[in-house]
Amino acid sequence: MRLIASALLTLTVVGLGSQAQAQGQASAAQTLKVNYNLSLAGLPLGKADLSSTFTGPKYEVQGNVKLSGLVKMITGGKGAGTAFGTIAGAQLQSNGFAVSSKSSGEQRTVRMALDSGNVVETEITPPVEPKEDRVPVKDADKKGVIDPLSALIMPAVASKGLTDQANCNRVIPVFDGAARQNIILSYAETKNVAVPGYSGPVLVCNARWVPISGHRTQRPSTKFMQDNKDMNVWLAPVEGARVLFPIKVAVRTMVGMGELEAANWSLEGDVKPASVTRPAGKAREPVKAGAGQ
Repeated sequence: MRLIASALLTLTVVGLGSQAQAQGQASAAQTLKVNYNLSLAGLPLGKADLSSTFTGPKYEVQGNVKLSGLVKMITGGKGAGTAFGTIAGAQLQSNGFAVSSKSSGEQRTVRMALDSGNVVETEITPPVEPKEDRVPVKDADKKGVIDPLSALIMPAVASKGLTDQANCNRVIPVFDGAARQNIILSYAETKNVAVPGYSGPVLVCNARWVPISGHRTQRPSTKFMQDNKDMNVWLAPVEGARVLFPIKVAVRTMVGMGELEAANWSLEGDVKPASVTRPAGKAREPVKAGAGQ
């Protein structure tokens, strides 16, 4: 289930050192910190923390996740990770990605070096097990891609406001080191939400998952996710960096709805969050990010 891998599981990552910090920047840094609650089928699953720093055109994302309760007792699941690159207009250019996760006594580490979105080198330990139904990854599939953690950052369309519906409509070419997929977003609606640290409009974008390579064609979950129309991302504006960032992600899985919901939103730095501009007409009451749609 690659959208979860690109949103929820992507947060199962390890900070393996960031080269982005080594590049001195004269511009003032702006840091967005978001704490999320994870749930599956309405049951608490754990917590995730993301910290995204924007310095001029450079960005760096660091994240970690810890499962809780019975799931933690059974799997011991936890992890953390990092990604960095450059924002070029309305495009992201990934330059590095590292993720490590531990679950049920097994640990896997992925390191990936990129040059402006083109994969230069990938290291997966232990390697992905070969399977007859796994679609081979071609060299062309590793060009012009975004790592799963960077894919959470959505640069705004240059000619539009941060909450313009055009910012939903995009195709995100994700490569996680082993599989290539497109995440296709399209505008659904605009809502007003209220979470600690942010109150204002968000774009609700429908999402579709399109596998390209690296996936297993005979897995029931592959067919399920290809046909899945019950997926959406709620994007909140980040002024200054002119990006949008998920305040909520909801994905229907084979065992129920998986959700990542912001519990706290904090923006630090010289530039303040985007001002709230409400659409004309009768104002709607804000809803919590985790509220039903």
